[in-house]
Amino acid sequence: MELRQLEYFVAVAEEGGFTRAAQRVHISQSGVSAQIRHLERELGAELFDRSARTATLTVAGKAALEHARAALAAAGALAQAVGEVTGLIRGRLTVGMVVGCTITPLFDALAAFHRAHPGVEIALTEGDSDRLVDAVRAGTADLALVGTAAATPEGLEALTIVSERLVAAAPPGHPLAALDRVTLPDLLDHPLVCMPRGTGLRAVLDQACEARGLRPTVALEAGAADAVADLAARGLAVAVLSESMASLHRDRLTASVIEDVETPALLALVWRSPSGPAVRAFLGHARRAFAGPGGPPASPVTAVVE
Repeated sequence: MELRQLEYFVAVAEEGGFTRAAQRVHISQSGVSAQIRHLERELGAELFDRSARTATLTVAGKAALEHARAALAAAGALAQAVGEVTGLIRGRLTVGMVVGCTITPLFDALAAFHRAHPGVEIALTEGDSDRLVDAVRAGTADLALVGTAAATPEGLEALTIVSERLVAAAPPGHPLAALDRVTLPDLLDHPLVCMPRGTGLRAVLDQACEARGLRPTVALEAGAADAVADLAARGLAVAVLSESMASLHRDRLTASVIEDVETPALLALVWRSPSGPAVRAFLGHARRAFAGPGGPPASPVTAVVE
């Protein structure tokens, strides 16, 4: 029995299929299937019911799953303990980021970490913020850059990178563009275009509306800030964006802070505590990369607060 077989077994169980598991462990689907078959022959029982479209655990598979996870955790702890004594960091660091992320300091931090710790395999995954937070909680990601409406998501540690107010953005000539101040009731008189549920910006908007008993009319949704701005610029709806997102489109959109939405949209790195040496080392590089030589991040960093 090999650790990689246990890793593939856990991946298939958690992903619900061989294809997604193969993507997660970065080998072919046939390779995952072959190793699972070897494991099943060694154990003398089938671990998965393959009759449906998804791979579901058999009774034997359910009995084996927690033991497999424990074995992998023990192997990881062994490598971590030796690494801390010898000063070497090895293993794998899985980092999540919001879809469409173009935040170069994150990539700078990853590059600096790789140069300092070449023995660590780096994996990068995309998703919406809610999914990434869940992945960090579940341990399938070590840390993630997410948009959030809370300074520290429950059960996690967080490093706030950006904190910005929500704005309403409309093209010149739109009724909102002529107002000196914009409130939620003003905004909700119009159809909206914003990011989907699961993003930090949408969470801030939904929470503000719910607190006042208001129902926004979300006519259009887009997962990228540029797409939200493009739709608003064409007069289809009023965009709800962060301050820096809207500033990138000031040539075609007039943006006003929504005065009665005081909760900011945050961009934050989140991780579990206690954290391993790889996470601690990466956080050091991240703090330096996001601070930069002159202090706080510049506007390109703040362009995605999803």
